[in-house]
Amino acid sequence: MTSIENTALGRLKKEGRLLNAVLKGATSKPGRFGFRGDIALKFQTQVADEKRPPDYSIEQVLTIAQDGERTIPVLAGYLHSFAYLDDVSTVLDGVLSSTGSYFMFCNNIDLLAKYRVKFGDVKFHVLPCDESTVWKEMMDLAGLNKDDIKKLDPGGKLDVLLDAAKDLDLSYEEISYEDGLGRMEAVKNRNENRPV
Repeated sequence: MTSIENTALGRLKKEGRLLNAVLKGATSKPGRFGFRGDIALKFQTQVADEKRPPDYSIEQVLTIAQDGERTIPVLAGYLHSFAYLDDVSTVLDGVLSSTGSYFMFCNNIDLLAKYRVKFGDVKFHVLPCDESTVWKEMMDLAGLNKDDIKKLDPGGKLDVLLDAAKDLDLSYEEISYEDGLGRMEAVKNRNENRPV
């Protein structure tokens, strides 16, 4: 049985950053641990022993980690603002590698924009996401059809999707984080236009 403590996700669990998990456990591949949920980036100040939700997180995270390996090979998630990418790089420092595939879908970048942003030797593919989900966007990106995986359990589905995503060769325009900050748009209010 794969234990999260023996994977690159262990430190994040210890720091209390793995939240709202819809999957947190072994996948269909031996020695592999899967996580679908949120990774807290910035915590609110806690008053006494009151548990508060984080200020912001990487949401809808899809990731896997291998038993005994120190880095995460592939990770996808949603950021409400491109500006949070700096926090992603800081919080996940040491668990991301130069050979990994990392996808961040942002609410406030141009809907036609697709960038590559580097922090040190770690590359992030930055894509727009508006009224969709990371799961659906990654399925489209990987060229997978939900019928291909509908008979699999949640861990098996994650394996198929992230194994396909790992091998994607995406040559997006490379920009600096600062350039991205200059290009980003206002953060859209998620609750706008929603029925009350």
